[in-house]
Amino acid sequence: MKLPRIGRVKVHDPMDTLTDRLADGRARLLGATVSRTACRWFVSFTVEVELAVPAGPTRRQRTGGTVGVDLGVKHLAVFSTGETVENPKHLAGSLRRLRTASRAYARSKPGSAGRRKHAARIARIHGRIAHQRRDGLHKLTTRLAQSHEVVVVEDLHVAGMVRNRRLARAVSDTGMAEVRRQLAYKTAWYGSTLIIADRWYPSSKTCSGCGWRNPSLPLSDRMFTCPSCGLVADRDLNAAVNLRNLVAASTSETRNARGADRKTRASGQVAAKREPGTATADQTGSASPQGEAA
Repeated sequence: MKLPRIGRVKVHDPMDTLTDRLADGRARLLGATVSRTACRWFVSFTVEVELAVPAGPTRRQRTGGTVGVDLGVKHLAVFSTGETVENPKHLAGSLRRLRTASRAYARSKPGSAGRRKHAARIARIHGRIAHQRRDGLHKLTTRLAQSHEVVVVEDLHVAGMVRNRRLARAVSDTGMAEVRRQLAYKTAWYGSTLIIADRWYPSSKTCSGCGWRNPSLPLSDRMFTCPSCGLVADRDLNAAVNLRNLVAASTSETRNARGADRKTRASGQVAAKREPGTATADQTGSASPQGEAA
């Protein structure tokens, strides 16, 4: 790779895909940014690429159908299918090494070579945590976008959750906002649809069997028990099933009320927030194509 005012630089990762696309005219290089993270140098390319719009969902996506995904702290994600993705807790697993390095940094002399060495060690630990978290989230979101026709998640108020000092570290370690950001463009890439349920939709407090709603369900209660129909289910699984059912209900209402004004439709429909490449809870179909600079 050749950079202005620097010259030729060897890179660790292969660049065959990028160079082939540039040579064939399938991509256009707009710029490059050089950055340093944890004593390592990186170069990020901004490339304009035309992506083929999928004609429709694949067989694998049609088989997977609609899936509700409940994101949380105890479990990173719980699917309406019953699958649970455990929270790897990358930060928690590295806290001992991070604290040891921080104490060594605090004891070192300001401006000394030892302090610079300890600062570099802390940066490496943080960089490793960030890379592990990013890799795990990319694998999760890619699998969801490729395996399901519709993916439903909640509009979580992550910024508000981080302000809670008891939850701040755990919430930041999960990367829930990053999951949603990646799903937004990957569902557009792979021809699936992302639906964002309204943040006030009581997915955890509503029975997925009969619709009974518990007005007060503390976070300490990990099991949902319905006195109306007798359903007993894990709190997160119940929420994921409700998210899946939300799309099924809105699709049914759309078909029954086709041609009618939206204000005259049956009450109880939950509003959903739409983002680029996503759909609301009463819309189905493929997401609009969305470019992604890399």
